[in-house]
Amino acid sequence: MNIEQILRDKKGTIVDVRTPDEFRGGHVVDSINIPLQELGQRMNEIKALSTPLVLCCASGNRSGMATQMLTQAGVACINGGSWLDVNYHQAQLV
Repeated sequence: MNIEQILRDKKGTIVDVRTPDEFRGGHVVDSINIPLQELGQRMNEIKALSTPLVLCCASGNRSGMATQMLTQAGVACINGGSWLDVNYHQAQLV
């Protein structure tokens, strides 16, 4: 499972784990914002999303932590790295 294939097949959900302020400053079209520190309390919402999740943040560090946490919880997900990288991959499909 890779980012390009997930985006091309329009499967899954792009989840940005940055803060709401960072998200408002720019984000991938159609992505949703669930900050890293809220993952635990929003697990029911996360498990209801279309999977696999493509997780992104500013650099890939927080999305990497989110990937570990969600994988341990049984959620199919992949670390997309920077939201700018995910945005680039999505733009290539248009």
